[in-house]
Amino acid sequence: MSAPLPTDLEIANAATLRPLSDVAADLGVGPEHLEPYGRDVAKIDLAVLAEPALPHQAKYVVVTAVTPTPLGEGKTTTSVGLAQALQRLDKRAVVALRQPSMGPTFGIKGGAAGGGFSQVVPMERLNLHLTGDFHAVTSAHNLLAAMMDNHLHHGNALGIDVRNITWRRVLDVNDRALRNIVIGLGARQDGLARETGFDITAASEVMVLLTLATSLRDLRARLGRIVIGYTTEGKGVTAEDLHAAGAMTAMLQDAIKPNLLQTLEGGPAIIHCGPFGNIATGTSSVTADLIAMRGSDYAITEAGFGADMGAERFFDVKCRVSGLKPDVAVIVATVRALKTHSGRYAVKAGKPLPAGLLEERPKDVEAGLPNLRKHIEIVRRFGVQPVVAINAFPDDHESEHAVIRRYCNSLGVRSAVTRHVAEGGAGALELAQVVVEAAHEPTSFEFLYPLDLPLEQKIEAVATQIYGADGIDVSPAAARALKDYERLGYGGLPVVIAKTHLSISSDPSLRGAPRGWRMPVREVRAAVGAGYVYAICGDMRTMPGLPTSPNAERIDITDDGRVTGLS
Repeated sequence: MSAPLPTDLEIANAATLRPLSDVAADLGVGPEHLEPYGRDVAKIDLAVLAEPALPHQAKYVVVTAVTPTPLGEGKTTTSVGLAQALQRLDKRAVVALRQPSMGPTFGIKGGAAGGGFSQVVPMERLNLHLTGDFHAVTSAHNLLAAMMDNHLHHGNALGIDVRNITWRRVLDVNDRALRNIVIGLGARQDGLARETGFDITAASEVMVLLTLATSLRDLRARLGRIVIGYTTEGKGVTAEDLHAAGAMTAMLQDAIKPNLLQTLEGGPAIIHCGPFGNIATGTSSVTADLIAMRGSDYAITEAGFGADMGAERFFDVKCRVSGLKPDVAVIVATVRALKTHSGRYAVKAGKPLPAGLLEERPKDVEAGLPNLRKHIEIVRRFGVQPVVAINAFPDDHESEHAVIRRYCNSLGVRSAVTRHVAEGGAGALELAQVVVEAAHEPTSFEFLYPLDLPLEQKIEAVATQIYGADGIDVSPAAARALKDYERLGYGGLPVVIAKTHLSISSDPSLRGAPRGWRMPVREVRAAVGAGYVYAICGDMRTMPGLPTSPNAERIDITDDGRVTGLS
């Protein structure tokens, strides 16, 4: 039996890091465009985008997954391992990832810098604050909330309907007691009493704007278009109306610059913006990807959760803004996830895995394969080449991997077993080779729907063509909102579906690739600054949430200043 793998933090602390200037040089970023934050992290000035790029167009690779278990299936580690493996094949490769949210870091999930020998370092810096981007987003978001409440206190000249305010506050830790609150209690000068609440910073519309903005000027315009609520006549009230957008932009002038770190094997890693958060796109920033594309042969990025949620948003929202067309979509699959989608096992965060899940049971893997097939079909629907990465766990069995590989072969899809967590880039060489092959095949990328389609038809297109629903059932409130948004001029925006991540359907109990169901559209809201309308489908309590069993007690710091406990 092989020796147990050291913890992620032990591996990270044992790493010898390259000088960041050398890492930047590999990316074609000179010292004049680096703003150091300590020894091992730097901001990249967006002025680098005006510099000449490599003479050839980089291949654009997005990493997505099958429908995950609550534990996740390893998209980030696979992204990092693939970049390291491509570098071992003498390819210029860079990985562009999202910054972890501190809420999940201090919850069940733990750190999100990758894992084992495929992670981004310095690990503790990445998981805890990094360069302060999340704090800047939190502050800018809450400044707008404060200016709105101040406007109400001083007479409400804009006529904001206090019963129709959509802008809440945010913070970057899990605090269920603040989800729904009453503010303005006390003396008159303490403000207008009303109900509101807090969301997680990763789900802030300001975070989405930072993800999609292509320049500081573009960010300023997007911030101005944020709608915080509506007047009694139904007119949207914006951050521009409250004269808040300029100050918010000033607070984000450093946060808009992507962060440069490195992989354990010394390759460039660009970290920028936040993880998946219900309405958020859940991707690294457009600017991070543009910088990665200009200085590499292969630019690897990640889309949150499965191909149904993360990849669809990546294709239909982010790619519309960036103008980039992906060449390959790597679909991460695990034996654990496919056995779960057989319907024979239940995996719960913080609980031991069912014993049968760890036993050699190829038939259970086979029973979960329809879920993998559905994600392959989603990727192909967008005209992108799929590659299946079988992320191997120590408890897997070769017979179970063989089931997945035979199935992929039957569908004409390349696959590879990858052991990057235990072996680093060397464990992902087969994956890197098949990605290179797939990347050089022709693609025919296309969006799911045209923007001039009515909003309800766009939602129905996602529900039926991506999720496999028979149709949608729109609640009266959602139907009214859709009509109002089209009247207000939002009809030409793309749509985002907020639903559970634990099923392709909107019901987390439906495993595999459910058929014969209809998607309930319960509520529709507009993220005008972000540039999309989002529909809430199903029970909000089952959507991408925050681990509620904190184990922050695992995190500590030694007398010599080293963080311990992150995993």
